Amino acid sequence: MLPIASFSSRQLALNTSNSTNLFFCSLPSRTATSRLRRVSPRSPNLKRLTSRVVSLTRRKQLHQVFEEIEIAKRRYGKLNTIVMNAVLEACVHCGDIDLALRTFNEMSKPDNCGLDNVSYGTLLKGLGEARKIDEAFQLLESVEEGTAIGGPILSAPLIYGLLNALIEAGDMRRANGLIARYGFLLREGGNLSISVYNLLMKGYISSGVPQAALAMYNEMLNLELKPDRLTYNTLISACVKINKLDAAMYFFKEMKERADKYDQEDIFPDVVTYTTLLKSFGILKDVRLVHKIVLEMKSCRGLSIDRTAYTAMIDALVNCGSINGALSLFGELLKLSGWNLELRPKPHLYLTLMRVFSSRGDYRMVKCLHRRMWLDSSGTISLGYQEEADHLLMEAAFNDNQIDVAIEKLSTIIKKWKGISWASRGGSVALRIEALLGLTKSFFSPCIFPRVNLGAPIESVMMPFKAVQPLNGSLLLKEVVMRFFDKSVVPIIDDWGICIGLLHREDCTELDEPLWKMMRSPPPGVTTTASIGHVANLILQKRYKMVVVVRHSKYSTYYGSSLRALGVFTIEQLYGFISPIPIQHRPNIPCKT
Repeated sequence: MLPIASFSSRQLALNTSNSTNLFFCSLPSRTATSRLRRVSPRSPNLKRLTSRVVSLTRRKQLHQVFEEIEIAKRRYGKLNTIVMNAVLEACVHCGDIDLALRTFNEMSKPDNCGLDNVSYGTLLKGLGEARKIDEAFQLLESVEEGTAIGGPILSAPLIYGLLNALIEAGDMRRANGLIARYGFLLREGGNLSISVYNLLMKGYISSGVPQAALAMYNEMLNLELKPDRLTYNTLISACVKINKLDAAMYFFKEMKERADKYDQEDIFPDVVTYTTLLKSFGILKDVRLVHKIVLEMKSCRGLSIDRTAYTAMIDALVNCGSINGALSLFGELLKLSGWNLELRPKPHLYLTLMRVFSSRGDYRMVKCLHRRMWLDSSGTISLGYQEEADHLLMEAAFNDNQIDVAIEKLSTIIKKWKGISWASRGGSVALRIEALLGLTKSFFSPCIFPRVNLGAPIESVMMPFKAVQPLNGSLLLKEVVMRFFDKSVVPIIDDWGICIGLLHREDCTELDEPLWKMMRSPPPGVTTTASIGHVANLILQKRYKMVVVVRHSKYSTYYGSSLRALGVFTIEQLYGFISPIPIQHRPNIPCKT
């Protein structure tokens, strides 16, 4: 059962200081009352505290949230439910479900602020995102039976939070099960609401079954439900996913016709609609349609073109090879960002342009973009972006025949990033530099893989999934404990044969517990088309003992999907490919004069 009423000694330390009651007289005089008003503490400004918690939540500064909550408790005493709901949301937003449960338990105590429907809705959403589905359903059952602390009312908002979390995770089986159990709360006029259909269509698209989204649309029409803008945007996205651009343009045209015919401005295509179409036409390299959409967006009254829309336009033009058009829009965006800081480009847009000019060998342009990315971009430049930017600078120098500069950049990359991934774009440039330097001046002296081609798909060397003998997650550990004497990790499957996690030997601590309670989920996985070099880097960097291989699908990724595992690749297999080579002396790096 879900531990809501009590926790162990690891409970969150949220101490509540006892406030002193200054009004100890039953009938104080007017003079005493005024004197007490002067010495009484200021009334707590909890609205400002709530805003502060929300702001820290957006930046994912969970530790700072609890530090400031502790200070507020010492200053004001017991906080109200609104503030603590914001703290609970911070835990869920930052992905710390254990801390969310401890906060929820603390709120439920008799001497604390108490719980309401918002508290339960937030925790249900967090349990869904953390894939603790059984606990979420137990909590819902306690609400339905009226035994939940605080007396919450079973309502649609409680269901929506969990339903959206399941759909975001691509777990359509449990999402449909939730609707079957509590769908009576989501119905309007006897049918499911438009919002529910929109959520289900989004879920089918994210789980790699966009055709099901089109079937949901036909069901809506049969029930005489009127689609809204979100419905059309979801349908257009589904059509793009399955390369039915004619159908996408049909829905796009229908949106505009309905908006004009019925004077419904709220159904007219918005930025999301145009952005979805731009991405699809950019992938198809249809420069004519891309220019047409861009022109329509810029001439459409009332359409606010934000940073995301500009980024989509530039990406589409780059994919179509219209570099001059992309640079023109990029310059326009930089000019507008001088007036509106919200339009400042994100770092990945700089990287998009740097990739183009790096391939062309335009070192001067790449160097300029590399420098301006630090000064003019918006948001945090992640370590991955920083590393790729350095790789592109090296590639641009190499393609511009500035070999000495490229060697200098490679030396800097090795020192700064402690090596380079052979599967990366910069890794291929490093190999070409190695070929020019020769074996006697090699930068690298770790290990090589003479028995395998790193660019080959992992499917060629993986072990069949059945050969590793996966275990059903419902089995008790004591029934299969002998498997872990010779195996350090075993894949776990559900009743449908889908791999749901990996159980490591060091996690086998409870003999009477089922395997699914001790496994690590979701299991790390790649598709069959992933290169051996990519999987090797993944194992070495993340220290995985096993990686699951699933069938390649251009409509879905492994994480959050329900694809069946085809095989595995283990760290033992990787060690079998490695052959050490003698350490070579580093070359003398020529400096640019």
